[in-house]
Amino acid sequence: MSKHIIELVDVVKDYDGTEALKGINLYIRQNEFITFLGPSGCGKTTTLRLIGGFEKPTSGKILFEGVDITDVPPYKRKVNTVFQKYALFPHMNVFENIAFGLRIKKLDKNLIREKVSKMLQLVNLEGFEKRSVDSLSGGQQQRVAIARALVNEPEVLLLDEPLGALDLKLRKEMQLELKRMQKQLGITFIYVTHDQEEALTMSDTIVVMQSGTIQQIGTPEDIYNEPKNAFVADFIGESNIIDGVMLCDYRVKFAGCEFECVDKGFGINENVDVVVRPEDIKLVSKDESPLHGIVRSVIFKGVHYEMQVDDHNGYSWIVHSTRMAPVNTEVGMYIHPQDIQIMKKVSAV
Repeated sequence: MSKHIIELVDVVKDYDGTEALKGINLYIRQNEFITFLGPSGCGKTTTLRLIGGFEKPTSGKILFEGVDITDVPPYKRKVNTVFQKYALFPHMNVFENIAFGLRIKKLDKNLIREKVSKMLQLVNLEGFEKRSVDSLSGGQQQRVAIARALVNEPEVLLLDEPLGALDLKLRKEMQLELKRMQKQLGITFIYVTHDQEEALTMSDTIVVMQSGTIQQIGTPEDIYNEPKNAFVADFIGESNIIDGVMLCDYRVKFAGCEFECVDKGFGINENVDVVVRPEDIKLVSKDESPLHGIVRSVIFKGVHYEMQVDDHNGYSWIVHSTRMAPVNTEVGMYIHPQDIQIMKKVSAV
């Protein structure tokens, strides 16, 4: 298991009486690609800025390899940051933009050339040394910004929504490129995004945040398949979230029907949230399942159809299936016990 490179201990950040972070406790492992994910205002960028030294916590402390760096200024921390706005120097060419930090350190010219060449190769910009940054595409400018941060050999790279300004196709390509770079360099990447797909694609670990608190920490698979509460389930991908009652261990009632499930440890007749992913609902004939309804809309999504099915209790289900059922058709909906996720009724804030 990798050692902890960064730890946040009881970190609170207050802005004029409003708590942006409410007692965050978190550790980040060496060589990990970790993503802070959540809606605007959840505290993810504030957390990143605290790690980078651009902000100081109101209370609590930040450790780097076990040493308290809470009051250490940004330039003395072993981290570099890539922002959404790349902040490249327009009067410098690609080479000089990347070399800027090395020249500040007054390194030997030959060593600078060697390090910059290595970075250009890493970000697939060989031959661009003399190009003006204004002549580059958005994706190429982003690569220059990453190379400029990495050339200083930080132990941790902070990335604050660096793909937000790119179009969809380029953003997807750069997601894979960033993951490749991180694996090749073997350093810690701390990434901030509100894009669930981006987080699932790149991360080793995802930290889901809301209203200054951590809702769940886990692998992409854990976050998606085993959300801790209704907020996480709703934020990570599409979900059907419905009120239910846990009748007893392994048996739940929702949408007017009783179902087997794999959950236990709830109180008898305890009110719960039931989560079912759209892709986990199998369309069958109405006689094959106690849960059935009328197809109200069908949208072709390329690899599947997305259907809205209104059941007889007034709930609208989202169903993803490679088999299309025409509008106004009555269908049954089969859900395997393992695909029914039960969560306690706990506020997500």
